[in-house]
Amino acid sequence: MPSLGVNIDHVATLRQVRRATEPEPVLAALMCEASGADSIVAHLREDRRHIKERDLVLLRKLIKTRLNLEMSVSSDIVDFACMICPDQVTIVPEKRQELTTEGGLDVESNFKKIKSVLQRLAKQGIAVSLFIDPDKKQIDASDDLGARIIEIHTGRYADAKTKKESDKYFKQIDDCVHYALKKRMVVNAGHGLNYYNVKRIAQIKSIEELNIGYSIICRAIFVGLDRAVREMKALFK
Repeated sequence: MPSLGVNIDHVATLRQVRRATEPEPVLAALMCEASGADSIVAHLREDRRHIKERDLVLLRKLIKTRLNLEMSVSSDIVDFACMICPDQVTIVPEKRQELTTEGGLDVESNFKKIKSVLQRLAKQGIAVSLFIDPDKKQIDASDDLGARIIEIHTGRYADAKTKKESDKYFKQIDDCVHYALKKRMVVNAGHGLNYYNVKRIAQIKSIEELNIGYSIICRAIFVGLDRAVREMKALFK
């Protein structure tokens, strides 16, 4: 059964709608931990549209599980990551106008830059994961780079409109998980997963962790954060 990483970005999104002091994403993280989350995920975007540096400083001090910082390769954010030393960094692509991360890293095309960032973070003792599409070429490039952890982007599977599409994208994910395992990589997955589509992905036994945020925060509006986290984790069995 995979572990559950809960992304708290959208708690901060709600806070920033009014540029207020609530809801507090750090409190949400602590509640998620108490409800069974195995790690806390937060994305410090270049435009700081939701999570802020102060959130991550507090998370680093207060959470008891693992802190997974999602980030681009922007130099100021790399500097910040080296300062707070999260347990893990997940390097993701980033476009200023996107609503959410739209796809995986193009590791092949950005090999030198990503390698430089990976090596710098590794020197600080930070585990580094690369967020990539279910594409064997990207897995090969990640392996050549020296990355030992990848997170497979599940967005196309999650957005599938028909069973045929869902089956097609599920097979891509399943094939790539096992391909990466042959290279002795740790494989995580996430993006767009919800209470209706997660069970199939969770049954891929070799996936170490599923990182989920938006659907959990949405459900928490109606049932509370504690129950939302517990219900999600129950679907992994």
